[in-house]
Amino acid sequence: MPKHVAVLMGGWSSERPISLSSGNACAKALEGEGYRVTAVDVGPDIATVLTQLKPDVALNALHGPAGEDGTIQGLLEILKIPYTHSGVLASALAMHKERAKTVLHAAGVAVPQGCVVNRFVAAKSHPLAPPYVIKPIAEGSSMGVIIVRDERSHPPQILASDEWTYGEEVLAETYIAGRELTCAVMGDRALGVIEIKPASGEWYDFDAKYAEGGSIHVLPAEIKPNVYQRVQELSLTAHQALGCRGVSRADLRYDDTPGGTGALVVLEVNTQPGMTPTSLVPEMAAHAGLSFGELVRWMVEDASLGR
Repeated sequence: MPKHVAVLMGGWSSERPISLSSGNACAKALEGEGYRVTAVDVGPDIATVLTQLKPDVALNALHGPAGEDGTIQGLLEILKIPYTHSGVLASALAMHKERAKTVLHAAGVAVPQGCVVNRFVAAKSHPLAPPYVIKPIAEGSSMGVIIVRDERSHPPQILASDEWTYGEEVLAETYIAGRELTCAVMGDRALGVIEIKPASGEWYDFDAKYAEGGSIHVLPAEIKPNVYQRVQELSLTAHQALGCRGVSRADLRYDDTPGGTGALVVLEVNTQPGMTPTSLVPEMAAHAGLSFGELVRWMVEDASLGR
């Protein structure tokens, strides 16, 4: 009898469309690997749905709050359904960018300097000297991220408007010039390093991440071998420091600009990386010799409780 896998997707966060894309891709791949698969569009009745389904494993393809902040993980623990990716504590910790930075810094991982500030205060005066970055404390996929450039005399006014839906507190961080790098960790192994170059625009925003042709992925990243290895080491250290399990992905900046610091800085660790056709983790796995089907099979076989 093939293992029954419930692929959890959708949900109600702002990243719902991406989660549906990730989940459908995973479900199709798992069927190709011989699993019995049920695709579940997660709603408030998810406990009832899973109790009735009684799957052997839950593959968590949810993104954003509730899906990767420890909420669904806690429910799966209560229901005794083994699941993929990180557990309750690591998920909650990695999702809260400021708390995660505290842990990473203590583990010797360089993180951006910054502070937490009320959004209305940040709209009245610059919390840091420009250039700096404003981001929600607990969102993913670059949702709500604002880069405040040198020439900007006033702070972003959207922070004080009703259009801002990402919480009352925001994280302000010093802007780090240079390259955008990312590296996935699979279990206890760091995969390849990708440099991400937006096909248009100035940075790797939501559209660059998920629109077809929105970004250029250079794999392996064209950086010095010692820097490449250091990125892998930092990604694995960050994964372990936060207590992550399964697959995660660290995003970094490398300041190799003329006269720059040469610093490698970890921006965040994503415990639920995208698994869409344009996503980075499947690309890094392929570079390591793993097909998409083999990747999701590994994730399912790695699933457990008490993660």
